Amino acid sequence: MTSQSNDSKFPVHVLVMGVAGCGKSTVAEAIRDQLGFTMAEGDDFHPKANIEKMSHGIPLTDEDRRPWLEVINRWMLGRQSLGESTVVSSSALKRAYRDILRKDVPVFFVHLVGSQELIQDRLTRRKGHFMPPALLPSQFAILEPLQSDEPGIEVSVAGTQQEMIDRAIRAVREHAASEESLIR
Repeated sequence: MTSQSNDSKFPVHVLVMGVAGCGKSTVAEAIRDQLGFTMAEGDDFHPKANIEKMSHGIPLTDEDRRPWLEVINRWMLGRQSLGESTVVSSSALKRAYRDILRKDVPVFFVHLVGSQELIQDRLTRRKGHFMPPALLPSQFAILEPLQSDEPGIEVSVAGTQQEMIDRAIRAVREHAASEESLIR
């Protein structure tokens, strides 16, 4: 978890979401670096039992995920109370998960989207992560896209990494500007 100050007068909380291998950490790090948000890697909040399950190719259940999501929510609440803007990378695949994450926190979701084939290719080239590529189909199977009442945007992972980052940063800047204009 990295902390930096941000120029916004109104704290903004961004959750970069999507299936494994879509680029969540890369985009979250860019938001941290370019916008000065305090960042947390969602995977860092997993209890050891969750990591062991995933390392052995066993998908997590909703019961496995709930305490993990609640800890991330409490982390964002704590940063909110300090007036800090945050960015968190987390799969947040189901609406119910996103509802836990945004409880009492105004979260803006950046959903990284791409074809299963493209993300599978990127995931198989990734090294040193506990999430095996074999679990990707299970993630796509439970993925629930953002609904109209969930604040957020879909950002394509197609093209270069920099193009994906640029699209996400632009969306976050537009959201932050709209939030600040609402409180004026």
